[in-house]
Amino acid sequence: MNILTKITQLRMDRNWTEYRLSEESFVPQSTISSWYRKDMLPSISSLEKICKAFGITMSQFFASENELIELTNEQKEMLEKWNCLSDKQKKALLQFLDNE
Repeated sequence: MNILTKITQLRMDRNWTEYRLSEESFVPQSTISSWYRKDMLPSISSLEKICKAFGITMSQFFASENELIELTNEQKEMLEKWNCLSDKQKKALLQFLDNE
């Protein structure tokens, strides 16, 4: 899967410019443009912001086109809360879950 192609596809499906994606995701437009100019991949945190702007999860982003992923409302709520956590909080939560 080409991540930049997927971002472009999702952006075009919504008729969004790079500027609109930047506004919706809070990722600087210069950063988004540099991914394309330099053929670079976005960081995980940037990709999380992009997915949130598109209203999808990372799992949905990486799912094949033939694979439909449906989330329960509880799962969606968990993901929304996850996206609000700091890196330190995410790490602590994962450690907690690993110990259960």
